[in-house]
Amino acid sequence: MQRDTLVFDLIRQELERQRHGIELIASENFTSLQVMQAMGNVMTNKYAEGYPGRRYYAGCEIVDQTEQLAIDRLKQIFNIEYANVQPHSGAQANAAVALAVLQPGDATLGLDLSMGGHLTHGSAVNYSGKTYKPYFYGVTREEGLVDYEMLESQARTIKPKLIYCGASAYSRDWDYARIRKVADEVGALVMADIAHPAGLIAKGLLSDPFDHCHIVTSTTHKTLRGPRGGIIMMRKDFENPWGLKDVKGNIRMMSNVLDMAVFPGIQGGPLQHVIAAKAVAFGEILSDDFTAYAKQVQLNAQAFAKALVEKEYQIISGGTDNHLVLIDLRNKNISGKKAEQALVAADITANKNMVPFDDKSAFVTSGIRFGVPAITTRGLVESDMQFVVNVIDNVLMNADDANVISAVKKQVNDFMSQFKLYPEMG
Repeated sequence: MQRDTLVFDLIRQELERQRHGIELIASENFTSLQVMQAMGNVMTNKYAEGYPGRRYYAGCEIVDQTEQLAIDRLKQIFNIEYANVQPHSGAQANAAVALAVLQPGDATLGLDLSMGGHLTHGSAVNYSGKTYKPYFYGVTREEGLVDYEMLESQARTIKPKLIYCGASAYSRDWDYARIRKVADEVGALVMADIAHPAGLIAKGLLSDPFDHCHIVTSTTHKTLRGPRGGIIMMRKDFENPWGLKDVKGNIRMMSNVLDMAVFPGIQGGPLQHVIAAKAVAFGEILSDDFTAYAKQVQLNAQAFAKALVEKEYQIISGGTDNHLVLIDLRNKNISGKKAEQALVAADITANKNMVPFDDKSAFVTSGIRFGVPAITTRGLVESDMQFVVNVIDNVLMNADDANVISAVKKQVNDFMSQFKLYPEMG
């Protein structure tokens, strides 16, 4: 078989792009080499619809062991009773939860996308806003913090079946206990989407959602530093609140309802090669090395935020508790779109992002989102954050000057050459 040099040449180009630049997209990270090696393996050839010990295909004896290992390690990480490692993405994990606990037209309550929420928490352009009846809470205009009074008022008024907590562009911790209290008052279930801060939660650096939220979902990349994929978890299993029964007349446990929502509900055969890579990543998370990594992520984010504030950048909520910061650029007279384009030209990757009460469209935006998980994986520490902020500021303050941007790009490339990514790959 002839080697596809076109594709492999592009893969090599992507490796070089990742090596040369400063990666500040909050939802991206670099897996270990062994996670990537596990992802490219013969398990991609195996169909395995169903669950370990309960498959619809023969020949699953080995993949059963791999999937069970992933489940067992994930349970150990978060001290939980239930885990489903089959969702192909965080979005599909969230879709499975919605399918399990909602009927079309049911009311949901989530953080508004324009305030830092996520598409799958009720956005009008997403299944979660098309299939169900979404309502939203926001953040306070003055502080940029979740408006819990608004959340409680909305919950009492609309009585949603499901309350979403979690975000894609929010830099503070969550008061899960307060959300659960109002949910119990109105008869709602609570789902925490911890896709962004999961790695910090795993090491006890942020509030634990599991005791207060009925169901928890996450991606496996981002701060968990695994392959791209999703997971669904519960600390304790419970009887489904609708009294759904199995064929024997027994009340189905919530774990059964969630499993059925993933398969056959929204997915067919699980990606067993990716599940193998998840198992490897979960093993890494259980190590002391990952504990040190998670602590460094938090330290780097705080040093990064401090350096930005010193240059008079406006951080939504004034700082960060996790791995990211959201910047309002309006006082710098540059849009998020232009900032993103200028930074990319200097080999600094970040993404434009709406800020609360934005006066620009989602295609332009007034803000930009930065995150430090990837550069922390590369080996950068607090003292390096000043360099990172200096080059960002130089680009944004000279966004129309090609000469400045070219000079910054060289600085960036020279600086990042100290932290070679995947040196084993030549």
